[in-house]
Amino acid sequence: MINQLIAHKLSIRTQQVDTVLQLLAEGATIPFIARYRKDMTGALDEVQIQQVQDENKLLCEFADRKAFIEKTITDQGKMTEELQQKINEANNISQLEDIYLPYKQKRKTKAVTARENGLQALADMLLAQKNIDIEKEAATFINEKVTTAELALQGARDIIAEQVNEDIAVREKMRKLFEQQAVLKSTVIADKENDAAKYKDYFAFSEPIATIPSHRTLAVLRGFLEGYLRISIEPLEEQALELLESMYLTGMSTCSEQIRKAIKEGYRRLLQPGMETEFRTALKTAADEEAINVFAENLRQLLLSAPLGSKKILAIDPGYRTGCKVVCIDGKGELQKTDLIFVHEKNRMDEAAHKIKYLIKEFAVEAIAIGDGTAGRETEQFVKSLQPGIPVYLVNEDGASIYSASEVARQEFPDEDITIRGAVSIGRRLMDPLAELVKIDPKSIGVGQYQHDVNQPRLKERLDQTVMSCVNNVGVNVNTASKHLLSYVSGIGSSIAENIVSYRKQQGMFTSRKQLLKIPRLGGKAFEQCAGFLRIPGANNILDASAVHPESYELVEKISADLNIPIDKLIGNEEALKTISVKKYTNDTFGEHTIKDIINELKKPGLDPRSDAQLFEFAQIFSIEDVKVGMEVPGIVTNLTRFGAFIDIGVKQDGLVHVSEIAHKYIQDPSEVLKLNQQVKVKVLEVDIARKRITLSIKQTEAAPSHAHKPKAQSFSKIVKEAAPANMQDALAALKMKFGK
Repeated sequence: MINQLIAHKLSIRTQQVDTVLQLLAEGATIPFIARYRKDMTGALDEVQIQQVQDENKLLCEFADRKAFIEKTITDQGKMTEELQQKINEANNISQLEDIYLPYKQKRKTKAVTARENGLQALADMLLAQKNIDIEKEAATFINEKVTTAELALQGARDIIAEQVNEDIAVREKMRKLFEQQAVLKSTVIADKENDAAKYKDYFAFSEPIATIPSHRTLAVLRGFLEGYLRISIEPLEEQALELLESMYLTGMSTCSEQIRKAIKEGYRRLLQPGMETEFRTALKTAADEEAINVFAENLRQLLLSAPLGSKKILAIDPGYRTGCKVVCIDGKGELQKTDLIFVHEKNRMDEAAHKIKYLIKEFAVEAIAIGDGTAGRETEQFVKSLQPGIPVYLVNEDGASIYSASEVARQEFPDEDITIRGAVSIGRRLMDPLAELVKIDPKSIGVGQYQHDVNQPRLKERLDQTVMSCVNNVGVNVNTASKHLLSYVSGIGSSIAENIVSYRKQQGMFTSRKQLLKIPRLGGKAFEQCAGFLRIPGANNILDASAVHPESYELVEKISADLNIPIDKLIGNEEALKTISVKKYTNDTFGEHTIKDIINELKKPGLDPRSDAQLFEFAQIFSIEDVKVGMEVPGIVTNLTRFGAFIDIGVKQDGLVHVSEIAHKYIQDPSEVLKLNQQVKVKVLEVDIARKRITLSIKQTEAAPSHAHKPKAQSFSKIVKEAAPANMQDALAALKMKFGK
């Protein structure tokens, strides 16, 4: 039943869901299933497989909750056929909780007290809404605990209020009203205006919950949780009360006014606060998921940034007062030499130039990597002025300081200080961003949107999934990979990764994938999961350097024999590979998807899916004071959010391109047309030096199609309002969402 529900929701076949869940239960990872079990799943991709896993988890939790509720009501002796049917027909958690609400163990409420005082009969009398003398009837319920007729009527209204609140039909209609008409409002708490200055945009804020974007939801909720804002979520009270009265009032009897009072009391005291909590939780959950998706998308692009490859690198961590830390690393990323230069002191520039030229020659340096943080541009200009004859790259150093102080860095460089470790990390990032960035907590990389406000376990889960996906998509050289990189390979994990590195140190380089079976704790199942993603360049079997899984080696050998071409000659031989008949080799073991994948892999075995690193040249501007309105300058995309893109144009502050200024056509999300690290040309629309803000446009540097509509460019203040930054003390940092930087 669960599998059918998943299949229907995801628009795939039930058999595909069955297969995916069975493979996951057997210990297969998502990258492995997506890459090597396409024939079994009908070629579902990683996203679809992840959706199947997530939906299964939610539905299993729902089933567990349903079973708990059934047992609880049954144990109370209150289960009926009608109630059981309602539980069986509930298809979401809200419906289920509405059914359970009257049976839920709760503290002693006003209604419970009223019933104990014998007022249920009076409440029933009022609900019958006949023309009676209510004062006279209420007086008959006076006792030691109910001393007046008014107290009796109040108790009866308390019972009715709770009954209205627990009415399943009422809750369903009220929920729809909230979904369609409720507004999220926030106001500043009195006497906290100064302390809450960073939330000034929300001192008198309101927006329908049906349309409020996730980043504004998270900003308002942060102000609420920090105790600066008071919030409410509700439709117009008149609408809500009208709805309730239409369901409970049957006429204009003497009891009607009491029912009307009970409805208002019940709505204000029970129903509205309960719905508000429910919708605040739902808004937070949806906003969390949106923010997590943004982070995961950006992280994927960053991890798959273009690598320079195995080159000898001179890396510089720039600095003013303490100088620039210089390191030389070899093609494997091993530290060869450290030094210190001062390029911002005139009397020491000659010495710095001499050192740079010497190191380039002495260590046969092939490229120079310079951190793009403080003094980065100035250091770049100095190095380029030396005309080193090799390419010079500015490297994003977000999170490098986190790595430098980490246990990972201390283990790698126990005898080096933090600054040297940072310089090495900058150099390694140029060589292979993925291999270096996996050593850092993804949250510290600085490409998220409100990542510190979202559900942290869920964020970690998604980011770990993203890292694993990227690592397995690229593949890993088992002879050079760090244990941190290896730990993300399908089926391995941290302990087996350590065992692989230890084996490598003791036994030397791997020459065959079969040797992996000698690794402690790496059994047959783990080998099945990881073998295809681990590469061994120069292996005895040439296929060990490819993405062809060992389980398919016999098939490749048969193809080779049928074509009468040795495997090493077949690889890369596109003409011969085009002649292979897929159907000829299709059987119960190998389907068309697998065979096509093998043929494609043989065309370009072990091909890195990432593009090559590209040189980039900023304009001759170094600070915000150099930036003038109307300038058109090159830039690099550093972060993507739902409301716009942040662009590094070579000054200390990234500029913001609002989503409306990215393309001439309408786009809802910047990621539709932009990617992280993409090189773009931008036009400066506004510069606010005092507030350190730069507003940019991409589309105004491009010729508009003749039919394109040209809306008025938005100012930074307008963008800020749309973006709703939560931290106005440092507006740019808040907008950029780089809290870990």
